[in-house]
Amino acid sequence: MRWLQAIVLSLVTWGAAHAASAHELDPGYLDIREVGNGAYQIFWRKPDVQGRAMEIEALLPHGCVPNSGPEPQFDGAAWVSHWTAVCETHLSGQEITISGLQRQSTDVLLRYQPLEHGGTTLRLTPVETSAILPDSPSVARIFWTYIHLGFEHILEGLDHLLFVFALVMLIPSTRHLIGAITAFTIAHSITLALAALGHMSVPGPPVEAIIALSVVFLAVEILRQDKATTGLATRAPWIVAFSFGLLHGLGFAGALAEIGLPDSDVAMALFAFNLGVEAGQLTFVAVILSVGWTGRQAIRAFGSISAHVPRMANMVVGYAIGGIATFWLVERLHGF
Repeated sequence: MRWLQAIVLSLVTWGAAHAASAHELDPGYLDIREVGNGAYQIFWRKPDVQGRAMEIEALLPHGCVPNSGPEPQFDGAAWVSHWTAVCETHLSGQEITISGLQRQSTDVLLRYQPLEHGGTTLRLTPVETSAILPDSPSVARIFWTYIHLGFEHILEGLDHLLFVFALVMLIPSTRHLIGAITAFTIAHSITLALAALGHMSVPGPPVEAIIALSVVFLAVEILRQDKATTGLATRAPWIVAFSFGLLHGLGFAGALAEIGLPDSDVAMALFAFNLGVEAGQLTFVAVILSVGWTGRQAIRAFGSISAHVPRMANMVVGYAIGGIATFWLVERLHGF
């Protein structure tokens, strides 16, 4: 069993390393808000990389003074700066560039809010480091932007994915798995909509801690599968999935609050973001099921030892998921 302990330790270490380096994968955020008479209030947030601000810079057009901000200050999670820029011409139709983004592995979300129409959110990447601020955002552009943001958010949210992965491991029946995933989807869609529309407000740190605790709960349920008495997650997985899905929806809402919603198409952007989350979630489930099917076919080739593999796999997965989620839980409780 030494090899089993080594695998579990490696997975837990990997999870801890991922959590410790998560800031390097966090997106930057640039908010440009017009206040009148050619003046714009700028908020610029750069991710933290090992105690220093990521080497990226937001550059306004040359007709703006200043066209870049002051030295950022660390706020405990990222490096932020505020300033007011006065521009010779209106920024709609002008180009905004994120210098140095091409050398990073993250994105920058750009929120532009002129006076004459609702705000819009753009996404800049290491491949596309600049963008032209639109005169008015098209419905199609908003729709596809928020679908992409939702899809990207769920695939970068390791705690949400680990919860879904634990559900897949815990529920052998395809019918019951579909029911649990559907319940999870309905639940987080409800709280995401309520929080995004301002009907519900819960502080972020407790929500993130409870999300980690939900993953620990499923890890314990996985380890109990061989016991004579089964837990609630095995007997009625849709109830557990729905209950914790309400909390995960608040986590999604926290991310969406940072991105912002366009004033003119709130409902459509919210729907598109949620659709992107679901597309990412279903893609992840499809990949896990495909890998699982391939693994089962390979295991059958080993004949007599194949009967022992599922139990060992449950132990490895249960301890690994539990160790990673416990690390997150302690880290997030420490951050209160």
